[in-house]
Amino acid sequence: MRTDFFDYDLPQNAIAQTPIEPRHAARMLVDLGVAGGIEHRTVADLDHLLEPRDVLVVNNTKVLAARLNLFKPTGGAVEVLLLEPTGNGDEWQALVRPSRRVADGTKLELHGRPVVTVGAPVGDGRRLVTIDSAAIDEHGEVPLPPYITEPLADPDRYQTVFADRIGSVAAPTAGLHLSEEVLQRLADRGVAVETIELFVGLATFRPISTDRIDDHEMHHERYRVDPAVWERLIEARDRGGRLVAVGTTVVRTLESAAITGELEGSTDLFIRRGHEWRMVDVLLTNFHVPRSSLLVLVDAFIGERWRELYVTALAEGYRFLSFGDCMLLVRRTEPRRTEIA
Repeated sequence: MRTDFFDYDLPQNAIAQTPIEPRHAARMLVDLGVAGGIEHRTVADLDHLLEPRDVLVVNNTKVLAARLNLFKPTGGAVEVLLLEPTGNGDEWQALVRPSRRVADGTKLELHGRPVVTVGAPVGDGRRLVTIDSAAIDEHGEVPLPPYITEPLADPDRYQTVFADRIGSVAAPTAGLHLSEEVLQRLADRGVAVETIELFVGLATFRPISTDRIDDHEMHHERYRVDPAVWERLIEARDRGGRLVAVGTTVVRTLESAAITGELEGSTDLFIRRGHEWRMVDVLLTNFHVPRSSLLVLVDAFIGERWRELYVTALAEGYRFLSFGDCMLLVRRTEPRRTEIA
């Protein structure tokens, strides 16, 4: 399939620049399927749309203050965006901008103190860097997506209310809509809430640059599912409960664990048409960037109907991307695979 199938016209004024308050006031387009049509709700209505035996699964990773604005000894400005640790001491993979003007071995400074040493390229624009770890806490900034140009008044609004495991370089943005109030309403209704971890990295937000979808290469991202959580998910599934994934990172984590049988590791799973669904039944997700792997995942989940939903959302003034509104989608009715690796 060609990548341009996943293109659409996204007007600049449809891209949300600030989060809405309160969190659960975000609009939620509810897809009832081809026969059922569309409902326009808010996230505050979520408890009315789920059943007591359903399980809501969230990603509890927290965004790292991963952006550092530094200077070469000559005075030139350099931005370093940490992606993930290599496991070798204080070494990380990072994006360095402008990378071509930073030679291997360059020591980047802040207030006259060297804090980052830039190393060799490792592909796809990434570099190895060695960092003074104290610099992250002292000078790091939470990185907002490049399409958000307005400053964020409250940095906590780019963190979910359940964020706990620090290490992501971007927020699992579907979870930004959930408030303590909504979570309590779900608990009162009997909807269980479970947490998994996927440390959001380059794979999630890297655009598709190939002409064909199948030629796109996903980078690995670390994930973990607690064995007790996994057991509860399987039990709920066996009882006929639906697994409701909050965001595409949860989808990739659950489907990866089901395919491999590994509850901890790294995944480069690229979900596209032909994926045999094993775990996820319902998806709460934002409106995504054109030509992105996230949009390809939505297409695999509900089929080409996503295009009609996006046209409707734009016509109805929904807010798009990270600080925007969301959709509640029910997977197409093909039988879910019963075997788990």
